[in-house]
Amino acid sequence: ENNAWSSMYATILNDAENIITNANETGNPHYSGVAKIIKAYAYQISVDVWGDIPFSETQKQTQNLQPKYDSAEQIYPELIKLLDQGIAEVSAATSNKSPGTNSTIYPGAFATTKTNWIKAANTLKLRIYLHYSEKNAAFAKEQIDQLINSGATFMASNADNFQMAFVNQAASRNPIDQHETARAGYLVANDKIVTLMNNTLDPRRPFYFTQYPAGSGLYKGGISGDPASQNYSKLHAYLRGFANNAYTGDAPIRMLTFAEYNFIRAEAALRFNSPGVAQTFFTAGITASMTDAGVSPANIATYLTANGTLIGTPAQQLSQIITEKYIASFGVIAESWSDWRRTGYPSILPPANAVVNFVPRSLYYPQSEIDLNPNAKQKAGLNVRVFWDTRP
Repeated sequence: ENNAWSSMYATILNDAENIITNANETGNPHYSGVAKIIKAYAYQISVDVWGDIPFSETQKQTQNLQPKYDSAEQIYPELIKLLDQGIAEVSAATSNKSPGTNSTIYPGAFATTKTNWIKAANTLKLRIYLHYSEKNAAFAKEQIDQLINSGATFMASNADNFQMAFVNQAASRNPIDQHETARAGYLVANDKIVTLMNNTLDPRRPFYFTQYPAGSGLYKGGISGDPASQNYSKLHAYLRGFANNAYTGDAPIRMLTFAEYNFIRAEAALRFNSPGVAQTFFTAGITASMTDAGVSPANIATYLTANGTLIGTPAQQLSQIITEKYIASFGVIAESWSDWRRTGYPSILPPANAVVNFVPRSLYYPQSEIDLNPNAKQKAGLNVRVFWDTRP
């Protein structure tokens, strides 16, 4: 927790704020716009993980080393404002400098890639509004429908995925691959996702996982809480990058994807009668995920024939949507946990030997924050819920 918190505040948010400040001083709205979109994303993740967090008084450097904690429910609307500002600034007619081909997110001529940033920002708004589904369904529907009907642009293909690029060079490989390389054997595939995919003969398995036993064509996940063992499938090409029989570390870190966009629209159409057809978006979400993983069109078609039709009650159809979204979100930080907290899908239980006998609803604040900031008050337990988490 200390590392995650410090990385978010001391690195990501601090860098974004420095860019915003410098860009405002030097007439570079394209840079400040990009930084505000990244800032909104980072705070969205932080709220969903910790709940109430420092927001209004942060990033003041030595001017304020002990920022107050703001209500998570009050922060969320501010993120929409940040995204609106970001969209306006990346759309500015003039900017002395603009991000270019050296960008690690949406590299290329900014005249073209600014549309990617706008699509990502609007899609992130949909994610934020969807989180209100249990807290205030009427508000979620109103905001989602209004945004869709406004003519806003959203992700339209996997090329729009909001993701960080990495390369096969020392210290430049993606962090999942670096972790696997430095700590070989620490991570194994989890039984929950492997079993779900085994049950449908999911063609993403050879891209997501190694076979166990090797060469068997079988995939085996470890059950949480089991003794440490190497007798399971491991993370493979999709999260690490793989070529010429070796890991390359050049797989992207996916943060918000076209597949997720489609599942958001499918859920909104199903639950709120929002624009579009749930089945159409459900099919598109599965297709986008499988295409991104490298599955052939023929295998995608076979899977869709067997598993791609929404059937049953609204609750059963929601379970289908969230379960497919869970599989498609492999490697995406926090969102599957948020979906479970909102919907209860896919069903998960804590291990029999778990330290706490429930699935956590938020994380503790890091001890370093408790020690150094008198405004930080440790929560009573991991069952303290984020404001939008109201499902019984």
